[in-house]
Amino acid sequence: MSVAPIRLSELGTDPAAVLQLVAHFDALLESSADAEAVILSAEAVAECPVTVRWTSATEPEARLERAGRAPHPLDEVLLDRVRHALRTAASRAGETVRLGDPALLELLLSDNELPAERARAIRLLGLDESREVRVLAVSAGSPAEALRVVVRELGDQPVRSVTIGADTALLCYSSEDARTLSDRLDAAIIAAFPPPLPAQVGRGPWVGIGAKTTVFAAAASWQQAQRGLRFASSTHYGRRAVAYERLSVLELLADLPLEQVLRHHDVARINAIAAKPAGAHDVDTTEAFCVLGSLRRTATQLHLHHSTVAARIAHVETAMGWDLADPIDRFTATLVLFVRRIALSSAELTGNGPTNVGHNP
Repeated sequence: MSVAPIRLSELGTDPAAVLQLVAHFDALLESSADAEAVILSAEAVAECPVTVRWTSATEPEARLERAGRAPHPLDEVLLDRVRHALRTAASRAGETVRLGDPALLELLLSDNELPAERARAIRLLGLDESREVRVLAVSAGSPAEALRVVVRELGDQPVRSVTIGADTALLCYSSEDARTLSDRLDAAIIAAFPPPLPAQVGRGPWVGIGAKTTVFAAAASWQQAQRGLRFASSTHYGRRAVAYERLSVLELLADLPLEQVLRHHDVARINAIAAKPAGAHDVDTTEAFCVLGSLRRTATQLHLHHSTVAARIAHVETAMGWDLADPIDRFTATLVLFVRRIALSSAELTGNGPTNVGHNP
């Protein structure tokens, strides 16, 4: 059943015009129109874009984007009928349009879709086109509580999620800067899943954070989040949440071939040390020292006496030929451990091999 088109600009403001507008949307519902058809029809009637978002699971909020043009006396009537039609379409579908099919979010985050398909997904997801969003990539295999920690830190705002490949994508509105968000997420994850973390115990999530962008460019934020995820680590003393914007030149390290990194003689030697239980503690302690910057802070973090920390670091120094009191050697050690962590994290994320080297038993 086709619905005859009408234009708000061609209608008067008398009761007959109101009835004509009501009848139009009633006919639309009788034709079994879905949410997309309702929004497209509303845009045709209003002759301007219509933004829809869902303030609850069943209550839509609609807005006419007139871009400075004068409102029409029947705007509120139109919006009322749009809301009614969307509620009916959602009820008929047996699910909320606000959350939508996860496939819609996956479509939005794909860089292979046409702009028209992205716009359709945005409408059906009820996203506000005027607000900036960012996308987070959360590692697969994280326990449910780990994901709840991340979502809780994002506040009361709506969060859309979908599993893509091995990771979970979270799309949310964002106004805070990358440093504030990544530091807050990192602290929350560490508090919920403090190191050291036994290999077989539920670990906190790894989180990569994409840059803020328009909802139409969410795919770029998703790609950045996935790239940042390679630098994150839920094991030991690496960062749990890494913002792509904070990587700077370090981002180039993500392009190093995984196999080549693991074959490098320094990385291979560190992995050989970490393959033994005592050596694993030595490597973990050295990594903590490189991150924390002092024996005292490292001892406090690990709940060890500073002499034990010094002895463990000395074992690694002897095996690797380093002197961590020397600035060049300390930089080399930090870089080797950092590149190793990227390689091990990347291997686990892609399922290409175990990364329990260095885990506490």
